[in-house]
Amino acid sequence: MKITINVDCTPLEARSFLGLPNVEPMQDAMIERMHGRLSSYLDSMEPEAIMNLWFPGGMKGLGQLQEQFWRQFMAGMAQSPAGNTKRES
Repeated sequence: MKITINVDCTPLEARSFLGLPNVEPMQDAMIERMHGRLSSYLDSMEPEAIMNLWFPGGMKGLGQLQEQFWRQFMAGMAQSPAGNTKRES
């Protein structure tokens, strides 16, 4: 036998029915605090500082990474047999 009971209530009503504390004021305070911190952090960041954070070596490091990929690509091309584009089964 299977019995299904549907209860239509808000989360606040469910918490009060089960005797759980109302945590909405604490959640609102924490969200406001996080919003303030994030806003002040983003206001203090400059585009150059963000780039230095994302790419510690700066654009020079990004160029070196690109050169390394290019060298590996060219080394792979040099090892592949030239003119052999057909697959043998």
